[in-house]
Amino acid sequence: MKDRTVAVRTTAAVWTVGVTAVLAGLPFVARERLPDRLATHWNLDGSTPDGSMPLWAASVFPALIWLVTAVAVTVPLMRTGPAVRPWITVTLLPTGIVLAGAQAAVVRANLDRADWHQASQPTAWVVAILVLAAVAGVAGWLVVARRPSASADDTTHGGDTPALNLPKGRRLAWFSRTANSWLQLLAAVTGLVAVAALVALVVGLASPGTLWSLFAACAAVSLACALCSSVQARVSERGLEVSFGPFGWPARRWAPGDIETARAEDRLPTQVGGWGYRVSGLGTTVMLRAGECLVIRGRGSRTDFAVSVDDAERGAALLNALRTGRVS
Repeated sequence: MKDRTVAVRTTAAVWTVGVTAVLAGLPFVARERLPDRLATHWNLDGSTPDGSMPLWAASVFPALIWLVTAVAVTVPLMRTGPAVRPWITVTLLPTGIVLAGAQAAVVRANLDRADWHQASQPTAWVVAILVLAAVAGVAGWLVVARRPSASADDTTHGGDTPALNLPKGRRLAWFSRTANSWLQLLAAVTGLVAVAALVALVVGLASPGTLWSLFAACAAVSLACALCSSVQARVSERGLEVSFGPFGWPARRWAPGDIETARAEDRLPTQVGGWGYRVSGLGTTVMLRAGECLVIRGRGSRTDFAVSVDDAERGAALLNALRTGRVS
């Protein structure tokens, strides 16, 4: 739980700083191609701008709105229980997209205009921004809402292979999750660079070829780091499921009958060849932090599969009870 809290705080901080940089910096980056005052509001029919701001105000004002919103949402919710903290994601993610997209639309509308009165309302961009923010909000909710919390009954220890007595007629499940905050930070930073490159591409601040290359490279790194930065392990009547990334995809599954043994074991990155998804003499290891791992061996297999998650001994105990049909 502590790792998850740190991850939430780190991601929220990176997102807040990144969106602030886009809001405040975009007008100044394009200042040579902008009029002294920027059109920031249009009349109801959208044909004529009826409001403007000097460049510095058009830069600072949205950034201040965003910072106040981010602080007002993050600080109170981080002091509450874990069940409430997912609202940080579903609030800050779409809000940041709306404000950054609106700033990009305003800059694009004023780009290469001699006077702010000549700026045309970017209606299509506004609609696209709102749709993107809605999709991001739904996706964020699905990510944070799908993380369950379940536990099994007490474990009895015996040798290298723990066992668990399952009450008859009772359905039990075990769930554990591990995240690597450094990989999450790298995913957030490169993701923000990709978003900034896309915004600059939309506004037309630089050569499309250069911006597309930067966007593609940073987006690929961000996606790869996001998928490899967290792992979830779930044991239930259906067996073991190990899934990766915030969306729980990709995933590997083993039915109880496909597992020969299950145990808990301490492993280090130096033993398995580093961090991430590693293949070594010990078998396959999903190594996101040193220490306790859930280790299984499939029937007919000569190698193990291990995943670094907390409370691995309890998960192994439940797996062993399920595969042997041990019910009391």
